[in-house]
Amino acid sequence: MSDAWLNEIKWDADGLVPAIAQEAGSGKILMMAWMNRESLALTAQKGEAVYWSRSRKKLWHKGEESGHTQTVKEMRLDCDGDVILLTVEQKGGIACHTGRHHCFFRRLENDQWQSVDAVLKNPDQIYK
Repeated sequence: MSDAWLNEIKWDADGLVPAIAQEAGSGKILMMAWMNRESLALTAQKGEAVYWSRSRKKLWHKGEESGHTQTVKEMRLDCDGDVILLTVEQKGGIACHTGRHHCFFRRLENDQWQSVDAVLKNPDQIYK
C-alpha cells in the first residue's frame, strides 16, 4: 500500500495532526487526540485507532490497557488538510480515561465547568 496520501497532510511543527474520533451511528464526538505519520499509517493498516501520546512520547493503540479499542470505519481529512476525522465503533462504550462514554463531559454553566455525564466505570477498575 502506497503511503503517498500521508504527504497531503499538513503536519504541525512537531510532525503531528489533531484527530477527532466520532462515534459511528450516533455522530457523538468521543475524543480528540494527536497522530503522527506512523500512527496514522498504522491506523489505516490495522483498522483500529492508534494515536501519538505527547505526554509519554510514544505510540498509543487506543484500548491497549483498557480494552476499549476503536474500530475505524472511515477516515476523512478536512478542507485545509490539517485535521483528521475518524468515524469509529467504540468497544465497551467508554472512550475517556475517566470512565465516561466521551471526553467532553464538562459543560460551562454559570461561569463554571460542570460535569454533566456520569462515570460508567471507575478508572481504577479499568487501568491496573
